[in-house]
Amino acid sequence: MRGMRTTAFRIIVLAVLVLVWEAATWLAGSAFFPPPSTIVTRMHAMWLSGPFTTLFLTDAAIGDILPSLGRMGLGFAGGALAGVVLGLALGLSSQVYDYLDGVLQFLRAIPPPALVTVFLVLFGFGLRMQLAFIMFSIVWPVLLNTADGARSVEPLHLQTSQVFRLSRAERLLRVVLPSALPKMFAGLRLALSLSLIVMVFSELLPGTTNGIGFQLTSAYATFDLPAMWAGIVLLGVLGYLLNEVFLVVERRVLAWHHAAQHVVI
Repeated sequence: MRGMRTTAFRIIVLAVLVLVWEAATWLAGSAFFPPPSTIVTRMHAMWLSGPFTTLFLTDAAIGDILPSLGRMGLGFAGGALAGVVLGLALGLSSQVYDYLDGVLQFLRAIPPPALVTVFLVLFGFGLRMQLAFIMFSIVWPVLLNTADGARSVEPLHLQTSQVFRLSRAERLLRVVLPSALPKMFAGLRLALSLSLIVMVFSELLPGTTNGIGFQLTSAYATFDLPAMWAGIVLLGVLGYLLNEVFLVVERRVLAWHHAAQHVVI
């Protein structure tokens, strides 16, 4: 019941904000800020008009939205996997972690857009550069959060696993990984939002022929402001939906963790 009330309240707040936005833009009459009704109409014309084909999507949506989500998904999967593996390896060795902490913090602090030229030199224009750019951008929150989670395992749990003579692999799967999961998911959630941002940035670069970022570039070049806002709103909707799906997965995976907390309390 409480969840239904919360959902209803969110919908009401969103509807009120959209109505205020609509009224404010009509009163302002600025060509730079079209009303939501104009933006939604343009979104429909760009991605939802025409016959529905594969996956119940139009050809326009398949040509722009799916390539962007594909780049984002591949980059996120590669960066997340690398971050989890390296984070667990570093977290299990406090000495190695202490040695590399300064280097990791230095690399994490570098804004990814500042390294675009480096990625272009190494990979050239196209998909390889985009995937490498996304992976490098998102690996740090996953790596550092996973390492921190692995380092925060209760010493008593590790001692108990030694008493039961668990192998190193068993200790990793039964003790370290479950303890690190909450912080690992915190890093993955941050990386998911970041992957959407850097995906769009990578599509703004030359050499891209499709995707949401490519459509934004085309809108900028032709001064098509409704199309520009349509792309921005679409990115916001995708970010919201991806975050909600991730939260559902996180709650199910960490259900045992929350239950254990309630038992302790």
